[in-house]
Amino acid sequence: MSNRAILLIHCPDQKGLISIITKFLWDRNANVVDLDEHADTELGVFFCRVEWEAEDGLDQKRLEEQFQAEIADRYEMIWKVYFTKDKTRMGLFVSKSNHCLYDILFRAQQKGWPFELPLIISNHESNQQIAERFDIPFFAFEVTPENRAEVEKQQIGLLQEYQVDFIVLARYMQILSPSFVKQFPNQIINIHHSFLPAFPGARPYHQAYERGVKIIGATSHYVTEDLDAGPIIEQDVVKISHKDEVADLVRKGQDLEKIVLSRAIWAHIHRKVLPYGNKTIIFD
Repeated sequence: MSNRAILLIHCPDQKGLISIITKFLWDRNANVVDLDEHADTELGVFFCRVEWEAEDGLDQKRLEEQFQAEIADRYEMIWKVYFTKDKTRMGLFVSKSNHCLYDILFRAQQKGWPFELPLIISNHESNQQIAERFDIPFFAFEVTPENRAEVEKQQIGLLQEYQVDFIVLARYMQILSPSFVKQFPNQIINIHHSFLPAFPGARPYHQAYERGVKIIGATSHYVTEDLDAGPIIEQDVVKISHKDEVADLVRKGQDLEKIVLSRAIWAHIHRKVLPYGNKTIIFD
């Protein structure tokens, strides 16, 4: 795919914003290939994603300076431009479960998934052989309440060394500290079952089985200081019947976790997610 530029915007809603944005691009001979917008009438906020073909030799810095001076300042826009030629770099955090790990490793090798996976971080050594099989550096840390701050300092150092852009918690069973989360606002993606706040803690599928639930689900979201209450990116559910045993719930739940997490990653790396407050706008 040719290099494309993607502009994400939110600002106070008013008439003519789409015309103003597209006129700015038209004046620079940009060929818009996708435009999606939404106006939240209750909040009075305008959200927009514009994608256009970026010509070779485009001066990104000059484009950004002109957009800020001519449009963004006047209309109080919060915005950012991304380029598809710049592959985003993922830091992957795992514990013992590896169903999401295997799925991400598979997708990392497929065309159409424009991300790089420079390292894997874990609080167990059990998945080291998997990382070695895929020739990805693997770093394991034993995490305790006493050493958590020092471990997170080392982990952040690794993420900076490997120039990581965003983090995926692929069933990483450790709570990140508020100071860690603040380093990566809306850049940490988590996956978990969708029972919360019901059936918290260990063995949620066993609890759901005992309760006789008829659906189970998975949720992927950005991590905030409020644990599992961050802005939701993707969710899905699957039906359960009286014939399903605990093993069936676990199997179906893990399958759902993989696909929901992959959808969230896809949306994130294609710049289709625009967080606002504790919600997200997911562009088509």
